[in-house]
Amino acid sequence: MSKYWSKTIRNIKPYTPGEQPRDMKYIKLNTNENPYPPSPKVMEAITRASGEMGENLRLYPDPTCDELRCAIADYYKLEKQQVFVGNGSDELLAFSFLAFFDSDRPVLFPDITYSFYRVYASLFRTDYMEVSLNDDFSIPVESFFESNGGIIIPNPNAPTGKLLPLRDIESILEKNEDSVVIIDEAYIDFGGESAVTLIEKYPNLLVIQTFSKSRSLAGLRIGMALGNKDLIEGLDRVKNSINSYTLDRIALAAAVQAIKDEKHFEETRRKIINTRERISKELVQIGFEVIDSGANFIFISHETMHARDIFKRLRDGGILVRYFNEARIDNYLRVSIGTDEDMDSFLKAIREIV
Repeated sequence: MSKYWSKTIRNIKPYTPGEQPRDMKYIKLNTNENPYPPSPKVMEAITRASGEMGENLRLYPDPTCDELRCAIADYYKLEKQQVFVGNGSDELLAFSFLAFFDSDRPVLFPDITYSFYRVYASLFRTDYMEVSLNDDFSIPVESFFESNGGIIIPNPNAPTGKLLPLRDIESILEKNEDSVVIIDEAYIDFGGESAVTLIEKYPNLLVIQTFSKSRSLAGLRIGMALGNKDLIEGLDRVKNSINSYTLDRIALAAAVQAIKDEKHFEETRRKIINTRERISKELVQIGFEVIDSGANFIFISHETMHARDIFKRLRDGGILVRYFNEARIDNYLRVSIGTDEDMDSFLKAIREIV
């Protein structure tokens, strides 16, 4: 620990991403990446954006990201002023803490969820309160009716994959008209109904999505926030106080084509959904509890063998999944959905283990 660190950094517990080992070749089912490549139109756009011999890379990108914001607005039937884009959804979440949450009232989010919420609360010195999930990992909607300084709910939740119906999100919005309610929809395209349809009705709603999962662009780090114009202006004020160029010209060009190529998007997400349902049924048959998932991963627990032991044996066999050594979920594994070939290898290994 460095004597030069600030008190905040000295005391913070940073987010831990899924491991990316390089000691051997693994089947990676631990970081919720899309197993399929992006649209071919994305690759063409990347080449064009670079220019011959990369001459365009000497130029700054568009700081207002207008072309991408217009493409997203067209897709969701919004106005450009209702769209904000940035360097992955994590950056948008960080900007949101600065833009909308003060320290005098706690921000509410689930106790079992994306751990970056706790990190940002600590980093930005924002008081927070964790709402305990029900025993079946569902979100207790009425617990979010309490006085608060803001709300964050991932839908589907992570690492459980459970979906919250849109009617419950609307109930939370109605009961919190003086607070910003953020719905983190990183995985919404794999089975849920987006809260984007509620934006016109609720000025306190901010929907955050990512191009990393359903559009296969995790390597380019592109996120989008959708909401009332006043909320988007708040994010712009934060952005232009930190970094005016949050997206490079390669990412901008790729994202425009990714949002436009709906055929490719539908094909790849449907493959993942179908594989998820097939694998879930087969796991149940060999003694696993599989939480109903609306995401590109499943959350599983075996009736007799501990998750930690399964995790270690899978890793030794060249298959990576995610294990969380945390209260209430330390006997579960989160398994990203890969290609059918990857998942067949996973099933074969699992059957040998259990």
